[in-house]
Amino acid sequence: MKLKILIATGVLGIAFAVWRGWLHLPESKSPASGNPTATATVDDVEPKLFLSGEITPAFQVDVKSEVGGKVKKIHVVPGQAVSKGDELATIDDTDLLTEKASAETEIEGADLAVQKTRGNYERARALFDQKLISKEVFANLEADFKISENTLEKARRKLQTVNDRLSKTRILSPATGTILDVNVNEGQVVVGAASVNSGTVLLLFADLSRLLINAHVNQMDVARLGVGQDLTIRFSDEEADKIKARIEFIAPIATVKNNIKGFEAQAVIEENQGRLKPGMTVSMELPVGHAEKVITVPVAAVFKEKDQKVVYVRKGGSIQRRVIAVGLTDMSKAEIKSGLEEGEEILLVDPTALPPGKS
Repeated sequence: MKLKILIATGVLGIAFAVWRGWLHLPESKSPASGNPTATATVDDVEPKLFLSGEITPAFQVDVKSEVGGKVKKIHVVPGQAVSKGDELATIDDTDLLTEKASAETEIEGADLAVQKTRGNYERARALFDQKLISKEVFANLEADFKISENTLEKARRKLQTVNDRLSKTRILSPATGTILDVNVNEGQVVVGAASVNSGTVLLLFADLSRLLINAHVNQMDVARLGVGQDLTIRFSDEEADKIKARIEFIAPIATVKNNIKGFEAQAVIEENQGRLKPGMTVSMELPVGHAEKVITVPVAAVFKEKDQKVVYVRKGGSIQRRVIAVGLTDMSKAEIKSGLEEGEEILLVDPTALPPGKS
């Protein structure tokens, strides 16, 4: 019983709201209302190509140590700005210092040997000139002197090698930039980089003052791109200042990415303003044409019949089929170069595809 009362009360409330104009019930479209139409207007058309790409630094490098050993100290943290030559990390140099001391001892011993053999050689030369010793004895003493000199030179080169390795235990910044990531911990043993593809990566370093956008452009669209063209980076907040980029490279050969054949393109970002970071994916707009104050119609009003583009114009109670020449098009409207005048009413549906009596 209560339920019936509630239902009746609700029906009466809705009827009263409709009568008062507070609630509008949806109107049904009668067949007499005809098909949806639009009016040919004068407007600007600026078609754009929409691209997406990933932001990367123009200069980025994996920082490695040229000598292996235990990480003694890490002097930076991710996000820290550094200048060229700043110390980033230090490798423990205990073993190398021991090698250095040993090399210095070898040099001292070799130097003493050189002094001794030099004295013997000089005395032997004086005696040989006076023909007091044989040529064989003189040759042996001369050989001992040269061997001692070679030994001293080897010891000096060994010390130089040790000093070079010691200098490489201080990992320095290759340029002015920012530390993106630190991949090791203090106390961790790392492998020295004997070549480009080996060795432990200690840090990831980049120069964020110049960022690039790497994009993969569909092979159908790449013909519309050119080096030097300006791009606009799109943000979700339309009121934000737009950031510009400029295409500086288009690959000469196609590649396949995500099963799509296209061409790699690279754009440099101008005046970053700090909003863009490496690794971000951004959307871009590339204007590919512009027509000012031309007759335009909605794209939905243009139909293709065989090799012709047509529109349907409503004139009074009749509909005329017009062959038109279409110029530039964007996402919503098309430029009409001929076949239509400003203010004419056109259909947004193809009357030939409607059942009889619906046109």
